[in-house]
Amino acid sequence: MAYIKGNRNQAMLLPQAVEDYITTDDPVRAYDAFVEALDYTTLGLVIDDNQAGANPYWPKAMLKLLIYGYTYGIRSSRTLERACHHNLSFIWLTEDIKPDYRTIARFRIANKDIIKNVLRQCARMCLKLGLIEGNTLFVDGTKMKANASLKNTWSQDRLQKYEATIDENVERILVECEAADTTEANDGSLIKLKEELADQETLKAKIAEIAKELRASGKQKLNTSDPESFVSKSDRGAKMYHNAQVTVDEKHGLIVNTDVVNQSVDANQLSSQAQQAKDTLDKEPNNICADNGYYSIDDIETMDARINVIIPSCGQLIKERTPDKIKPFPKDVFTYDDTRDCYICPESKELRRTDLTIPDRPNAIIYQAHGYDCKSCKHFGACTPSVSGRKIIRQRNEALMQRLAQAYDSDTGQRIYKLRKQKAELPFAHFKHNLNIRQLLLRGIAKAGAELNLCAIGYNLIRMIGLLGVTGLKEAIIAV
Repeated sequence: MAYIKGNRNQAMLLPQAVEDYITTDDPVRAYDAFVEALDYTTLGLVIDDNQAGANPYWPKAMLKLLIYGYTYGIRSSRTLERACHHNLSFIWLTEDIKPDYRTIARFRIANKDIIKNVLRQCARMCLKLGLIEGNTLFVDGTKMKANASLKNTWSQDRLQKYEATIDENVERILVECEAADTTEANDGSLIKLKEELADQETLKAKIAEIAKELRASGKQKLNTSDPESFVSKSDRGAKMYHNAQVTVDEKHGLIVNTDVVNQSVDANQLSSQAQQAKDTLDKEPNNICADNGYYSIDDIETMDARINVIIPSCGQLIKERTPDKIKPFPKDVFTYDDTRDCYICPESKELRRTDLTIPDRPNAIIYQAHGYDCKSCKHFGACTPSVSGRKIIRQRNEALMQRLAQAYDSDTGQRIYKLRKQKAELPFAHFKHNLNIRQLLLRGIAKAGAELNLCAIGYNLIRMIGLLGVTGLKEAIIAV
């Protein structure tokens, strides 16, 4: 059986118009319709055909190029430039303009705030289309590698060691210069030593400048490539990271908001992400759900009390995962009497408030039973082995902790929390595994945030096409 072969010299007729290269139901047409439908007045992107200066590329076409490229994991400005020459969908989408990689890179950096607004308009569009409800939101975070090397991370100790080494090198070079000056005055070695001395002096000045920046930042460590990144350990050793945050809606898992922060843990982020989501949708969610990493009472206390926060405490996770390790007579078998400000044990004995304190826990209040009551109790040894009496620690915001525990243990809380993985973790799985986006290309939180926003816009558009179809999405966009 003969093989099917091609022939480069075969004459052929191609469509005369770029429009004819793309079928009417090609997904790229949905991206084109989306960008065209954006409100550029509120977006902040200036569209002016009569502006002075050199002719820039059409801003809408540049925005389409970035969104469409990031949707399929094409992020490098050089790769995007090649796509504008060889990929028919890119050629059609950009209307056959051919920006070079420098122009693409400059546009992405210059419009990082506008890209954030594009995601907001995308979420509001989904809200109008009924694809986002905004009633239950899920928050999750992941570490994404920063475009920075660990070797450029400096601490005070490392700076002092480098400075000491430089001083030793300078001292050695000066001695060698003095010897060469008397014995080899006409030799080239003296010139080389003076050049080496100048290099060491330059390096010392650079170290001094880094030390100044480190003191000004107030951090323990500072990376000179990306000062807003942080060091974190992974299965492949310590690397530089950014903490990427995503808030998604329950109905179809569409992304409402993204954020990039420079702290390695998710604690103290829940209220901030909830507020950003509220600003985007212009409505307060009924429920907001996150994993234990976001459990920070001081942070949750700042949120609107009307929001049902569904988040497990460490104690609840221990009960679920290792019920055999739960000690007898835990805190929840003791009843707090609000009127008398004391705890009542299962044997009806009182634990009264004390003046004892815990140095690293200023909000902790310690209640203790009388030693005689505990020693004469039949549960002595099982409840507490202390002859001074059983102690209970109550937090200043204990009522909030109990409300969170009840919300998580409720049937509604359990139902919502079971949805968390498939809703909140899916976008990061798509970015990392489908698109292979494990490292951000741009440096600094604002620029890294623009990259994450582009990924989120592409993710939403893919899901919108899957829900409505290309033609249906185009018609819905025009309708709103």
